Amino acid sequence: MRMRPEMTGEALTRLKRARGQLNAVIEMMENGQDCREALIQLAAVSKAIDRAGFKIIASGMRHCSGARDRGEQPEMTEEELEKLFLALA
Repeated sequence: MRMRPEMTGEALTRLKRARGQLNAVIEMMENGQDCREALIQLAAVSKAIDRAGFKIIASGMRHCSGARDRGEQPEMTEEELEKLFLALA
């Protein structure tokens, strides 16, 4: 399934924020800063990436469900979406 801007807007925002946080973690490590703060930021990056993935899956599920409701063939089966969902879990 092709990702469309209307399907990925929130996920893209989260990923861009995570990129900034990850850059900050890398900088902390390169500058020898306190590991606690770096790990807190790294946990935030991880959570943001996970949430972005779940947002994309949820959007895909809505998109495919809408196609089924209109009597169209969805781009992905429920089984394919479930497999992707479980890959994130």
